[in-house]
Amino acid sequence: MGKRLLPPDDNGGGDKIEPVDLKEALERRYLAYALSTIMHRALPDVRDGLKPVHRRIMHAMRLLRLNPDQGFAKCARIVGDVMGKFHPHGDQSIYDALVRLAQDFSMRYPLVDGQGNFGNIDGDNAAAMRYTEARMTEVASELLAGINEDAVDFRPTYNEEDEEPSVLPGAFPNLLANGSSGIAVGMATSIPPHNAAELCDAALHLIEHPEAPVAKLMDFVQGPDFPTGGIIVDSRASILEAYETGRGGFRVRSKWGQEDQGRGTWSIVVTEIPYGVQKARLIEKIAELLMARKLPLLEDIRDESAEDIRIVLVPKSRTVDPGLLMESLFKLTELESRFPLNMNVLSRGKVPNVLSLKGVLKEWLDHRRDVLVRRSKYRLGEIEKRLEILAGYLIAYLNIDEVIRIIREEDEPKQVMMARWSLTDNQAEAILNMRLRALRKLEEIEIRKEFDGLTAEKKQIEALLASDAKQWATIKWEVTQLRDKFGPETELGKRRTQFADAPEHDLTDIAHAMIEREPVTVVVSEKGWLRAMKGHLTDYSQLAFKEGDSLKLAFHAQTTDKILVFTTGGKFYTIGADRLPGGRGHGEPIRIIVDMENDQDIVTAFVHDPKRKLLLVSYDANGFVVSEEEVVANTRKGKQVMNVKAPDEAKRCIPVAGDHLAIVGENRKMLVFPLAEIPEMARGKGVRLQKYKDGGVLDLKTFTLETGLSWQDSADRTFTKSREELAEWIGARAAAGRMVPKGFPRTGKFG
Repeated sequence: MGKRLLPPDDNGGGDKIEPVDLKEALERRYLAYALSTIMHRALPDVRDGLKPVHRRIMHAMRLLRLNPDQGFAKCARIVGDVMGKFHPHGDQSIYDALVRLAQDFSMRYPLVDGQGNFGNIDGDNAAAMRYTEARMTEVASELLAGINEDAVDFRPTYNEEDEEPSVLPGAFPNLLANGSSGIAVGMATSIPPHNAAELCDAALHLIEHPEAPVAKLMDFVQGPDFPTGGIIVDSRASILEAYETGRGGFRVRSKWGQEDQGRGTWSIVVTEIPYGVQKARLIEKIAELLMARKLPLLEDIRDESAEDIRIVLVPKSRTVDPGLLMESLFKLTELESRFPLNMNVLSRGKVPNVLSLKGVLKEWLDHRRDVLVRRSKYRLGEIEKRLEILAGYLIAYLNIDEVIRIIREEDEPKQVMMARWSLTDNQAEAILNMRLRALRKLEEIEIRKEFDGLTAEKKQIEALLASDAKQWATIKWEVTQLRDKFGPETELGKRRTQFADAPEHDLTDIAHAMIEREPVTVVVSEKGWLRAMKGHLTDYSQLAFKEGDSLKLAFHAQTTDKILVFTTGGKFYTIGADRLPGGRGHGEPIRIIVDMENDQDIVTAFVHDPKRKLLLVSYDANGFVVSEEEVVANTRKGKQVMNVKAPDEAKRCIPVAGDHLAIVGENRKMLVFPLAEIPEMARGKGVRLQKYKDGGVLDLKTFTLETGLSWQDSADRTFTKSREELAEWIGARAAAGRMVPKGFPRTGKFG
């Protein structure tokens, strides 16, 4: 049983309890957590491009002497050292980080040379850490070069039993070369990999021209260079904007080619996929779309990959356009993906900041200069210590007999020698520790030679530390050496990601390519129920409807067509024929498919033809002509085209054909006038077409005056009035018109 906590006594026993403002306490603690996440977990340091866990892995591997020319060690040993000494977190998270550093499809320049199963591009996990082995690569050696020469600061580890580097010397431009990604609190980072040789060229140009703009640096750094290759299809302007602001993104497409299979048949072979895409998941997704009949141009997909990627796509027929097939796949699958750019990094290792391409390179070069200066000062100190010892040796050689006598006869030879020849404590100690074999004449010559060499080196280092120009010249030499080591002629250094413009394809063609083309009959009921029957029906008498409902209209279409619906409120709605409910049952109400107001009804529906023009007319006989391209709606809310106010409503929508309009009102008066008198608009109320004392429009028809106006009576007989016979009805727009001619249907409609 634990102690039971009692409330404090009234006699002052509660003086150890402090009241705390909960809001302030939560803010302070959450801020501490946020800063810890930003500084010690999620954001990389701009100088070495590493997060703490990766830096600690590199440091632990160095201490284990796992150099590129040494043997491998078990990953369990490495993870154990990292976790025990530097990184007190879960072993699996450390191993996952280690595995990623070894994957050549994740890292453009791997920092770890792995032996064993380290996972694959299909998304399979690595083997357990007890089975795999690792050592550092040449790139990791470059990152660590000079770490034992006071190149960087060290800080105590979490338990203060050891020390770890706060940053690595970073002779390799790791941040941009290998990229990074992470999510902190309130901020994130996403940096794609780049080509190291291109980065070195840009850095060399920046040393020569510190004021160079990002546009000039892009002459060297063309864009990201992903380990999995692919093709970037962004314009140079958008890439430049991303590099200037530090924010943007890159569209990456798979690399594909057409392979001839003989006898006119062919297949498409994908050899490179976008960075970060799991191949197995990609193929699975394409197969799902194939089963769902969302890829009508594709027959089959096969994975024939071994060491290299080889995904085979078999088209439905030899007549399929390969470009259109790939465009439909790019649109629906991860064969095209977007890699975001957000260069949010720890600037100077302390401040989270979004940097431009120039900013990142500049901070890396400044860090290289700091490292150079610190290493030079360290070397200078080592030289001075050695010169001090060598100077003592030379004094000893000049007075060797006296030195031997003092050592043999004096009780305190060290003090006597220091007083006799003004030696320092270090010099006297070094002389006393000399071996007898070092007293040869030859050894004296070697020491003089070393003394002269170190003196010359000391002068060089002092000159280097005194001159900015010499420092930058040295850095330039180092970067040039690095560029040669990872140049485009090397296997690791040659560019993998290419650039291209996305081929221009009509969006309609691409949309059609994603829908299987089949004939359908669109059926619209009086109460607004829609459905698409398979095939082109000729007999509509067999169609079933709900009780009290009946056929309003039916027309033939293809599943690739767009269906336009015009309502009494003057709105157009666009519905893909493939999205209409099937012919089983009575279909669905239009209000489920689109956001149509309850007080509106369907005027008409038809297949979209972008080349046509439409005549829209309201009940009050206001109307105008509109291009059919202008009325397509991109959302469920539809597109308001005709402005009508209650009690007026949209009444008719007919395709424009011919040069004249015949309009009949409910008063059975007809007016004929030229279509040229009706304005063409994208949206509006329109102009008055016919004048009424009361009532409104009953019917209208466009026709060519030369061929005459025709109509059908109830017995399906056709009557035609020639130009001369129509003379008394031809008038100006907005006139009242005259009573319809003899023989005109009693319904008042043209039939």
